[in-house]
Amino acid sequence: MRQSRHSDSLKFEPRDPNFARRVREAFAGQAMLASLGVEFCRIEPGFCELQLPYREDISQNHGYFHGGAIATLADVSGGFAGWSLLPEGMWIVTVEYKTNIVAPGRGERLIGRGRVVRAGRSLTTTEIEILAVENGRETLCATALQTLMAVQAQPLKGTP
Repeated sequence: MRQSRHSDSLKFEPRDPNFARRVREAFAGQAMLASLGVEFCRIEPGFCELQLPYREDISQNHGYFHGGAIATLADVSGGFAGWSLLPEGMWIVTVEYKTNIVAPGRGERLIGRGRVVRAGRSLTTTEIEILAVENGRETLCATALQTLMAVQAQPLKGTP
């Protein structure tokens, strides 16, 4: 298992004791993530891990994961990490993110690990690592830095 460059000492307290349930429900309701095949792995206060199994229809011409799939995994891994710290009734939207692909997305799956760096009143900053897993070995594929904004939640699509 690849060791993170971030300290595990960065701990956050969620403002909603039901944050894990809310994150799982919101994840399950996102049709785009389902269509890509993104899978939920882990949620902790200020941390989210997702994975994306390889499929040919989300690859580029050389058979690697497409950059759009890599960037999407980064965006949602960081977004759910940030959302885990908000009180009930608030939602998070991405203001900006930059993804640097540092190695080909080659392997059986990608893992996205999003971590909150700073949680402010309205803006949250996250760092995300995207790891390509090939033959059980994790290789850093991309890094991302993201800014999120807390907004008043609107009813989710398909809910009364």
